Amino acid sequence: MFDTDAHTEFRTVVNHEEQYSIWPVELELPAGWTETGFRGTREECLEHVGRIWTDMRPLSLRD
Repeated sequence: MFDTDAHTEFRTVVNHEEQYSIWPVELELPAGWTETGFRGTREECLEHVGRIWTDMRPLSLRD
């Protein structure tokens, strides 16, 4: 895992199943994840994900 502190900037990311997560800006994104364009503190990013990710089911289950 990575070590973060209060000054770590995060970004929101999404995968092909439209599942969201957050990831530190200074680390390379893992395969299969794409940046959504929102960046901020850990708390700001988690709040953003909470607002936009209203259906937790993977895309393959929603279709």
